[in-house]
Amino acid sequence: MKRPVVGVVGNQYMINDQYPVHAAGRMTTWAVSHVSNCAPMIVPTDPEIASVSELIEICDGFVFTGGRPNVHPEEYGEVATEAHGDFDRGRDAIALGIIRACVERGQPIFGICRGFQEVAVAMGSTLHPEIRDLPGRDNHRMPPDGTMEEKFALRHVVTVSENGPFYNVFGATEVMTNTLHGQGIERAGDRIVIDGYAPDGTPEAIYVKDAPGFTLSVQWHPEWNADQDPVSRPLFQAFGQAAYDYAKARTS
Repeated sequence: MKRPVVGVVGNQYMINDQYPVHAAGRMTTWAVSHVSNCAPMIVPTDPEIASVSELIEICDGFVFTGGRPNVHPEEYGEVATEAHGDFDRGRDAIALGIIRACVERGQPIFGICRGFQEVAVAMGSTLHPEIRDLPGRDNHRMPPDGTMEEKFALRHVVTVSENGPFYNVFGATEVMTNTLHGQGIERAGDRIVIDGYAPDGTPEAIYVKDAPGFTLSVQWHPEWNADQDPVSRPLFQAFGQAAYDYAKARTS
């Protein structure tokens, strides 16, 4: 059987402030290829270029990556402020539409960082623009200085529920993670199950209740050192197996 095609949902960038591109991190495409054992395809996040209906027929699953732009607060019924940061409405349109379609179809989705937030918002959650400003919360943002190894270093434990879907992947209720994010879930939608928390109470692992397919999403960055890290590797392997199962079912 040929490898399943996994859409890697990236971001729009401007090279040298002049040349617009669609891009996704090599760490993520490498992890999809070498750990999930799937064929990665960067998804252009522009509804004028590709439609949700086209993309879900082409791909067997999707990874929703991190990125500097945040989900626009209009997507969860709030007004944008300076604290909400930069936006990418093209990605909002493509990503949220794909998530909702995949959840209903049982098509595998895997959210990472911003992707975690997209899954949450697509399923009716709201976000806080800056969780470090909340009483008792820590600063989960990426350090501004240092090497890549220092920036993506493991930072804190995430505790998941015993015998839940994340426990079934990790085989443990506590895992070390490299959390790097500014926003976080404020109110979870009815179908969003928060299954993992940081020590300060910040939601870090979610899935969609009663979804027929894989919907695990995390607020850390498992694409870093994905083939070696004991938490990242089983996540990408589990997603890859779900993509294989979906691809096989759709062709049988």
